[in-house]
Amino acid sequence: MARVGDLCRPPVFDVAFREKLEQLFLWRRDVRRFRTDQVDNKLIEELIATSALAPSVGNSQPWRFVNVADPNRRATIRANFETTNADALGNYSGERAKLYATLKLDGLDKAPVQLAVFSATQTPHGHGLGSRTMPETLAYSVVGAIQTLWLAARTQGIGVGWVSILDPTDVTGTLDVPDTWQFIAYLCIGYPEEEHMDPELVRTEWQARVDISKFMVQR
Repeated sequence: MARVGDLCRPPVFDVAFREKLEQLFLWRRDVRRFRTDQVDNKLIEELIATSALAPSVGNSQPWRFVNVADPNRRATIRANFETTNADALGNYSGERAKLYATLKLDGLDKAPVQLAVFSATQTPHGHGLGSRTMPETLAYSVVGAIQTLWLAARTQGIGVGWVSILDPTDVTGTLDVPDTWQFIAYLCIGYPEEEHMDPELVRTEWQARVDISKFMVQR
């Protein structure tokens, strides 16, 4: 049995694997329409455990997960979204406002699992390595864990939707978490009602994908 620190032979990631991996990236979608079928709690625990394989600054592991199961707290989060979304609509005008009003931007009504994800800004783990000079890397580490969970969920046929139209301070108060936890994401998780490889915001003509070369510079 290999011990921690022992040299190991890395696996071979062949062409077939790489093609499958690309398909996984293509099919990782932001899901807003969920079936109400329950997701096994053990599977959710496994997905969270997989997410913790993500890199973190100084190995600080700052991710903190809150499984929001209480109906009253969910209702408060829903009200938070509705208020914040109405405010967001006010930032647009004309045809863009009309289009925004038609978009489905959350899965809060049906998603059987809802996870709030936070960053512990004062975690003792990692002893401040890297995060003393760039404190924001704690939040970046949590985002990496979320992406890892998202991809792992997709391999199980599970969809994930990130609800970003929320007031972070209100979410923190609603979920009664420490003030030192920074709100990062509210995730809706469940089995999708429908499958699409293209992002919904592309499909609804909100924003097309831009050629990656437009975002690359050389110095």
